[in-house]
Amino acid sequence: MLISVLDCLSPSIFGLARAESRVEGSRVARRRKQSDTASLVFVAAVLIAIPAAAVGKFAGDHIGLLIGLAVVACAALAGAAFLVRRSRIRTREIDRVRLIEAYRLAQMTPADFERLLASLCERDGCRDVRVVGGAGDLGADVTAKTPDGRRIVLQAKRYQIANTVGSPDLQKFGGTCFSIHKADVAALVTTAGRFTPQARGYAKQMNIRLFDNNALSAWVSKTGPSPWG
Repeated sequence: MLISVLDCLSPSIFGLARAESRVEGSRVARRRKQSDTASLVFVAAVLIAIPAAAVGKFAGDHIGLLIGLAVVACAALAGAAFLVRRSRIRTREIDRVRLIEAYRLAQMTPADFERLLASLCERDGCRDVRVVGGAGDLGADVTAKTPDGRRIVLQAKRYQIANTVGSPDLQKFGGTCFSIHKADVAALVTTAGRFTPQARGYAKQMNIRLFDNNALSAWVSKTGPSPWG
């Protein structure tokens, strides 16, 4: 009878033993995992602490140098901001001067405009400057020798700013500026605000330089190049 009871209890006892063994194994695994995690955290802390300590020591030993570098960096940033601001102010001033010149030039008579172009050529170092516009001028209004010896021929078109210079004006000038007037540099200079695409295309094909009111105002105010520049 006792043997039968023991036989019945043995599987349960062995099962409990195995369960307890599994629980204990799980606890051991968790402790091992926690130990590994703690080790990794410790190693990471050491790896971070070493360079941090080195940086701190360097900063302590070279505090004057670091302060100097910070001052230089701040000064450089302030200087850059000042230069940007000054450049913007200069750009606005140039635009204002060019606008004033554009409206002033548009009020001139055609004859005054031709004389102005001649005086600009003289101002910028040209020689043998002549105003030749008038009846039978064959498209040339001002001729001159540039400072480097090239012959320049200018045609002057004194229009209102809102006007547009078209292809016919360019074709008349293009037919004579090189073949008759022997230009090395030919330019049509106008107070008008723009050229038509056809006019620009013809000028590019014929190598004629175009100066609208903006380019002309820049030339007058010395904020832009001359027609031969």
